[in-house]
Amino acid sequence: MEVHILTICYLIASVTFILGLKMLSNPATARRGNLVAAVGMTLAILGTIFLYKDDAGNRLHNYGWIFGGLLIGAVIGTLAAKKVKMTAMPEMVSLFNGMGGACAALISIVEFNHLTHGYNAAEYPQEGFQFFSGIDKTQLLIILLGLIIGSISFAGSMIAWGKLNGKIKDFSFKGQHMLNNILILVIFGLAAYILVASPEETILYFYVIVALALFYGVLFVMPIGGADMPVVISLLNSFTGVAAACGGFLYDNKVMLTGGILVGAAGTLLTILMCKAMNRSLMNVLIGSFGGSTATGAAQQQAGGSYKEITLSDAAMVMSYANKVMIVPGYGLAVAQAQHVCHELEKVLESKGVEVKYAIHPVAGRMPGHMNVLLAEADVSYEKLLEMEQANDEFKSTDVVLILGANDVVNPAAKNDPASPIYGMPILEVEEAKTVIVNKRSMKPGYAGIENQLFFQPKTSMLFGDAKKALQDLLAEIKNV
Repeated sequence: MEVHILTICYLIASVTFILGLKMLSNPATARRGNLVAAVGMTLAILGTIFLYKDDAGNRLHNYGWIFGGLLIGAVIGTLAAKKVKMTAMPEMVSLFNGMGGACAALISIVEFNHLTHGYNAAEYPQEGFQFFSGIDKTQLLIILLGLIIGSISFAGSMIAWGKLNGKIKDFSFKGQHMLNNILILVIFGLAAYILVASPEETILYFYVIVALALFYGVLFVMPIGGADMPVVISLLNSFTGVAAACGGFLYDNKVMLTGGILVGAAGTLLTILMCKAMNRSLMNVLIGSFGGSTATGAAQQQAGGSYKEITLSDAAMVMSYANKVMIVPGYGLAVAQAQHVCHELEKVLESKGVEVKYAIHPVAGRMPGHMNVLLAEADVSYEKLLEMEQANDEFKSTDVVLILGANDVVNPAAKNDPASPIYGMPILEVEEAKTVIVNKRSMKPGYAGIENQLFFQPKTSMLFGDAKKALQDLLAEIKNV
């Protein structure tokens, strides 16, 4: 009876995962979807703890350790999520994803030790092959896959976390990609050999794979440029999902399998969509080092010409008497924590009869959906958030575009400079508007290290300063118009 109840719990949890993921696709239902999936996960965890029995009819024990771990993890997770700033959200996502990969790898290590428990080479020198011949090779294969993918996801996510918070710099060397290819071939070659190896080699090579997979995870992410980090985070997230699915196969746990497959599939699809949004292949992202410190080309150099500044009073006047204003948020808005002031600016302009919308580029910020999350926190209406294709259709009828900390996603070099690393990447075509106002701290290039031609165009004016302070001052001026 208890087994049937546990099956029902797993079924309900699996359904909530699917529903939650579906609801996450719409900003209006995303928060509720997250809660629905969380409830399902809680049900699956409690059901496993209290209702699970192994083949011998034994229940889980050591409840003190189990609930102690749950309590510690819940406290750390809650405090971290409460205190994290929106600017640090990408780092947290990468960190949490890395923990998922580490869990999958640890499961593989524990289960491998469980499989090989009882074998002693010194005591049973002649019985090793007989001992290991009883091991289920399919189970061993799943353990190895979970180990490799989980280790790569963990190490790669930690490097991504370090890059996003500025503690780790891009690093590459000649022949690194060739070394990466050789390394991954060696890893999977050893995994294949383990399935037919002698007992001593099996145990030895298993832990060699652990070390090599961690090393590969580091080398895999190190050369990838900062502008590609949203794609990398999404890809590593899909790795963690696949590793978790391996754990589901291993334990014949339907809910773990379902959750892993959903995460893996969603991460993979999101990675493909972001690559499509940048008009680049995944292979180009992984080996291109776009946005890294080694970026070169004409677009990296000064675009030439001179820029002009605009005063707060002039900017307020132009925006107050406009028919339509489009706001383009970027990482600078997140850094300044200016989303709430931005929303207030939107409301004041609308009170003056100005139509205000937001143009969102798919890879703006430091993680997938970063700008959507940022503006949702400030209660900006979801209907006003236009995707790139929609926004580009409306720029020609827009009087003023206000760019807040965005850089690479509005760079015309993507369309007209074949020497630029971003050439061919779809961008927000803000130059089609009548007037462009760009808020930046300085004229320094963006995260990709590429100079922006837009800043030197005749219709573009620069409004320098911290986004929050600039918006507060601009808001005060507009109220006086």
